Amino acid sequence: MAVSRAPGAGRSQRPNGRRGGDWSVLVALAAIVALLALGCASTPDPRIVQPPQGAFAIGANPLQLMVTLPRADAATLDRHVIDLARDYGLRPLVAWPVESLGTRCVVFELATPRSLGEVSARLREDPRVAIVQKIQSFETLGAEPAATPKAQDPYGHLQYGAEALGLREAHALATGHGVEVALIDTGLDIDHPDLADRVGVARSFVARRGVGFTQDVHGTALAGVIAANRDNGEGILGVAPEASLLALKACWSKRDGSSEAQCDSYTLALALDFAIVRGVAVINLSLAGPDDPLLRALVERAVELGIVVVAAREHDHGSGGGGADFPASVPGVLAVSSVGPEGAPRTPASPPKTSSALLHAPGVDVLTTVPKAAYDFLSGSSLAAAHVSGVAALLLERRPGLPSAQIHELLLDTATPKDERLVVHACSALARLLALEAAACEPAAEAIGATTERDSS
Repeated sequence: MAVSRAPGAGRSQRPNGRRGGDWSVLVALAAIVALLALGCASTPDPRIVQPPQGAFAIGANPLQLMVTLPRADAATLDRHVIDLARDYGLRPLVAWPVESLGTRCVVFELATPRSLGEVSARLREDPRVAIVQKIQSFETLGAEPAATPKAQDPYGHLQYGAEALGLREAHALATGHGVEVALIDTGLDIDHPDLADRVGVARSFVARRGVGFTQDVHGTALAGVIAANRDNGEGILGVAPEASLLALKACWSKRDGSSEAQCDSYTLALALDFAIVRGVAVINLSLAGPDDPLLRALVERAVELGIVVVAAREHDHGSGGGGADFPASVPGVLAVSSVGPEGAPRTPASPPKTSSALLHAPGVDVLTTVPKAAYDFLSGSSLAAAHVSGVAALLLERRPGLPSAQIHELLLDTATPKDERLVVHACSALARLLALEAAACEPAAEAIGATTERDSS
């Protein structure tokens, strides 16, 4: 990667009265100071795998393109990267293997200012190129918390979602034990007491200065919904309190301390490929943005391999314009939108159910974990998707490898009708899966946090 020279670089002139050797030492010291300013001054958390060097430049320039190459051997792919750079006047910034697709992706930058559209059009006609695209932006689907928290001491009885999903009864049947859920989002507070021992892998694909991995709000909130510990004397319980989380940071907060976050094609592709190669059971994507060819290929590959992909959807009907519901719109993905605590009780009747029917789960004023061992009420379909990811983990504990299509059908068939929406009910889905009587999901007298024994069958 070429380095631009500062004004006056390369000239033989020296400051008045200073020897050349002293000047070179000052230049070297200035370079070291610059490196420290880029983030080298703080020691990275050894528990969190950091992004590769050079990643800081990705997405910083509007004249960057992301190019995916067709399948080929390593030597051929190496040659194609070099030849494409030469033939189109491009500067390669970073290249990495997309193992789940058996190919390689490269981020190029135009070496000289030109029309990005014209270069893209020419690349699309080149047989050495499979996909060419801009690095697009995505946003998490969560809202800011209320200005005044509703409770000082958060406990399970404040989680209306726990009752709506029948979690206390569901946990007598499954807790998500041993099921890996990839949370592709911001970082999260891995030291939160309600998330102790729940994070098996912590990895960042984001190289941006700002708030650190463990201070990210959005990912911490989703982690609490999915897998907060139960019966540990702390604030809340998760849907799948014994699931194992992969905290894969591909998004960054818009502002320090904000639950609003954004991501891009590059970071999401890295995280998705990592999760697919790892062979996780569930991938949670609480985000949305424009249809993206590489990300679509990766999500389709995950579904093809039997990974349950859950994505947030902001709108109940239609796409919301401009493909804003991607990746929830990808066939085989469990698309989830949010509902609040109000609504009709469970009844035998239900809305029409189709293979693409939208699922609903609690996503309004949801009490969950936030950084610094705290809790808060948050809203958004991001949280609804996290509930469904947790339910999927419960089902997969009891039936490993259960196809995503069957999970979707099961959740639809056992959903709670609520204002013409289908609200997921964890216990009913488990009872149907295990061929149990409906009485297994009747509320008992104990409190939500009471200890129960899982069915041994």
